[in-house]
Amino acid sequence: MPANPLTDPNWATETTDTVVRIVDTVRSQATTKVVYAARGMVFGLIAAIVGLFALVILLIGSMRGLQALLELAMTWERAVYTSYFVVGGMLCLVGLILFKKRNANAS
Repeated sequence: MPANPLTDPNWATETTDTVVRIVDTVRSQATTKVVYAARGMVFGLIAAIVGLFALVILLIGSMRGLQALLELAMTWERAVYTSYFVVGGMLCLVGLILFKKRNANAS
């Protein structure tokens, strides 16, 4: 039976505790999950940007290193063009392998 607020001295504290408990439950079910999802999206985006930056720097460094290595055997101009062809060929090969794997699970 519900308590009568006029005769029950603990009615206000019990009602307040119930409201606080319900609000905490709703907040933990809704807000906490949204905050975790937003954090995941932000950190994922930061990781993708940093990863892309690292990939570009690695590609530039490998081109420059290959050019310096090839310059020992040929002129600078030929070393530059040869390094473009070598790195471009490797990237085309990786792209071809990934292209062939795109429907491997569908079979």
